[in-house]
Amino acid sequence: MQLTTLSFTQALQKALDAAPIQEETKIVMLSEALGKVLAEDLHVRKNLPSFDNSAMDGYAFKIEDAGKRVEVRTTIFAGDTPKALLEKNECYKIMTGAQVPSDVDTIVPHEQCTDVTPQAVTLPKKIKKGANLRKKGEETQVGDTLFQKGTKLGAAEIALLAAQGITAVKVFLPLKIAVVSSGNEIKEPWESANEDEIYNANAFGITALLRSFGFDAVYVGSMPDDLESTTQYLSKISSYDVILTTGGISHGDADYLYRAFLANGLEPLFHGIAVKPGHPTMMGVMKNIFVMGMPGNPLTTMVMTHSLALPVLFQMQGALRVHHTATLATITQELSFRPNRTHLVLGSVKDGRFAPTNGGKVGSGMLTPLAQSNAIAYFDQTCDHIAQESLVKIVLLDDTTRAETFELMN
Repeated sequence: MQLTTLSFTQALQKALDAAPIQEETKIVMLSEALGKVLAEDLHVRKNLPSFDNSAMDGYAFKIEDAGKRVEVRTTIFAGDTPKALLEKNECYKIMTGAQVPSDVDTIVPHEQCTDVTPQAVTLPKKIKKGANLRKKGEETQVGDTLFQKGTKLGAAEIALLAAQGITAVKVFLPLKIAVVSSGNEIKEPWESANEDEIYNANAFGITALLRSFGFDAVYVGSMPDDLESTTQYLSKISSYDVILTTGGISHGDADYLYRAFLANGLEPLFHGIAVKPGHPTMMGVMKNIFVMGMPGNPLTTMVMTHSLALPVLFQMQGALRVHHTATLATITQELSFRPNRTHLVLGSVKDGRFAPTNGGKVGSGMLTPLAQSNAIAYFDQTCDHIAQESLVKIVLLDDTTRAETFELMN
């Protein structure tokens, strides 16, 4: 089957449109929820803060007493439940987080007061009413939406859930992802490799990359470059939601993997993208399994897994935000490109400046540029030259998709 080569954005959109979204759910305890995706909306059960409280150690008073010398009626500590006790020209000494009685409306820190004694204090004249007073429900109120269905749970989200007294949540079942490599020349790291053989960096790199973004990826083995054996092997790993392979999908005589997928019922979405690196990349649907075929070159397969596979996996997992977060940086050198294809350039970002790794000259079979980089710059198919000091769109390699996104290629 001959497929038309798509642009990078067309390929990504086609994959997103076709990828099945996880529907199965389970209840997990909060201690097991990190990295999971919520399968329901959650609403605020308890106001935050749940009572008026002090933002710092200081003195609580009525704003009309600003500038006066007032007596300290009593000290309020965190955990106390104080009653309104103030008489004229009095204040409370109060600690951070302590509940604020109803008869005061402003708090001043110690260091802004004068003539401080255990019995009395002179308040500053200039202070805004309500200063340093955290009002009940000012952060969240009962009934507000706390998190939407599709929220990926990180440390901050889990802290908020705990603050609501929520101990268990409904999440989508993690996708089951099988990572498969191919090639007669491949040896596992624990095996002995001669000068004509290479160690299996791809499978371990991809598995680690997917796990670092919270996915349950498992390396299930390597296949030889043999059509019959590969076809049989693929038919036996049918219990996964996703099969991600490396190598065997270009158009060489020994690249049997694509034909083996077709023999197992693959309906390809695309086989070939106008992108550098990553042209041979393939995706499709094989019965109920989403197939991602990555090229065999190490740098290429890692870059394409990050740039193309991860957004699709986030959507399949049910996440609200699926695209990588793009930001702007100033490029430190000029670059020229072959037109009519998207270029993905590895580099490092520091202080808002993007420096292409090795001047933008890296080979698709290399690995060290990945270890030397912390970002990818995206240049669309209309770009054939970028001037030094121009603003470029980049994605950090450890991006967690938390922030709002905008289209990378526009």
